[in-house]
Amino acid sequence: MKLSLVLLLSLFVLCASLALATTDPELKQCKHQCKVQRQYGAEEKRECAERCEDYYREKKRGEQERGERGEEEKRGSSRSWDEEDKWTDPQKRLRECQQQCERSQEGQQKSLCRHRCQQTYERERGREEEQPGRRERGSEDEDEDNAEQDENPYVFEEKHFTKTVDSRHGKIHVLQRFDKRSKLLRGIENYRVGIIEANPQTFVSPSHWDADGVLFVANGQGTITLIEENERKSHNVERGDVIRVRAGTSVYFINRHDNEKLIIVKFIQPVNLPGKYEAFTPAGSTQSESFYKAFSWELLEAALKTDRRKIEQAFSQKQEAIVKASKEQIQAMTHREQQEGGAIWPFKAESSSGPFNLLRKRPVKSNNYGQLFEAKPNEHKDQLKDLDLGISLANITRGSMSGPYYNSRATKIAIVLDGEGYFEMACPHVRGGGGDRSREQEKRERREQEKKEGQRFTKISSRLRSGTVFIVPAGHPVAAVASENSHLTVVCFEVNAKGNTRFSLAGKNNVVNQWEREAKELAFGVQAREIDQVFGSQDEDFFFPGPRKQQRQGRADA
Repeated sequence: MKLSLVLLLSLFVLCASLALATTDPELKQCKHQCKVQRQYGAEEKRECAERCEDYYREKKRGEQERGERGEEEKRGSSRSWDEEDKWTDPQKRLRECQQQCERSQEGQQKSLCRHRCQQTYERERGREEEQPGRRERGSEDEDEDNAEQDENPYVFEEKHFTKTVDSRHGKIHVLQRFDKRSKLLRGIENYRVGIIEANPQTFVSPSHWDADGVLFVANGQGTITLIEENERKSHNVERGDVIRVRAGTSVYFINRHDNEKLIIVKFIQPVNLPGKYEAFTPAGSTQSESFYKAFSWELLEAALKTDRRKIEQAFSQKQEAIVKASKEQIQAMTHREQQEGGAIWPFKAESSSGPFNLLRKRPVKSNNYGQLFEAKPNEHKDQLKDLDLGISLANITRGSMSGPYYNSRATKIAIVLDGEGYFEMACPHVRGGGGDRSREQEKRERREQEKKEGQRFTKISSRLRSGTVFIVPAGHPVAAVASENSHLTVVCFEVNAKGNTRFSLAGKNNVVNQWEREAKELAFGVQAREIDQVFGSQDEDFFFPGPRKQQRQGRADA
């Protein structure tokens, strides 16, 4: 009798929950998707509807648990963040939902199940974005400091990088997506930046990317091997070298130096999903599984014409992505390339498709205060032209500065390679003192202020040190200053570089000096000679003494 009563109560609860579920819009939509799947038979549609109800019950159970936790917190009870986030974090709910799909579904049903999970996630994220005060905990794409994000969205520090490889012998870290930092950077949302650091005498395992890449060797000496159209090409590289790696090209690296680290800056343009790219590794590593293991053993046996046991043995070892290599192994790979007509180590082979050295070019700007090296798209058609990309490197001497200047078309993604200093930029889009205000509130305040006072510009500034990344949009006047105690070296990838012009705002070639006398008087409302005294005093071009150095020189002249 007691057992029957328990079963009856359980059945009542189940029926009540299902009756309530018929009023839930999300469940209705899920069941509707099951009905309209033409490839499904009646039985498959019924099973699909049952999975919708299973998901709904799981969701309601989560909401109930969350409510119970809320009551416990009111009573002084505490829970761990991980336990709470299981139900409050949409990304975690998405992962839980997709894992359930993987465990319980097959074939097209698995795909449909994952699609429903994604739709639910996007709806929940949309509701979150409508609440300005709410932010997602634990997401690597969220900045840790909202105030800093509001006030200076153009600067990225070490905390904004994610380590995709962290080995005893080196590391690979990738900068977060630019548009996740701020909507002001949507113009460069399809570009990424990564850094490879390999210790002396090491080997970086092969991979290919679903992205085009341009690599800049920031430090050291190495060998880069590319597998292109059944042909292996190896290039000895050193500091200043630039080389293109096309999407899908298998690539691996050797640091052949005995003492120095090999540091390579990667500029990436994804070809599949905007702002997202993956490294596909055939051998696999402790950080990444081999993509071969995604296939069934039967398929691999047929494709490779090899026994399954041998295939399993080949993939049984888990190497690190960056490993120590012996001198004999490095020399063997180098000598093999020499015999096959590649570059003869330690000399380099010059070719249209191989690397070029930015530092061996004649500087476009040079004086006692700095040097600027530049490569334009039309000058290097195989490496840069179809990407509409330029690359430059500025060496600013101690206490000196570059600019102010602006680019007409190109947006500059700058990475500090060495030294310290700071930069300042004029920006019409950001207002100081963002604090806890919502973006919509900031927009309204900015529009109201512009109506009252006209266009206003905010000084964007930040300290610069090795590893800092900063963005300079097209048209934004900018200047960089080296520390009194250190030089400053910055490499810049310039997007939309075709037809770009750099306009100087100070120095002997500044734009104001090129105006007619009448234009100066009409624009500034004072005599032209007064304007000439302001803009015509600097005899240098592009690089100048920095503020403190100029002050010392002024006192000495006085």
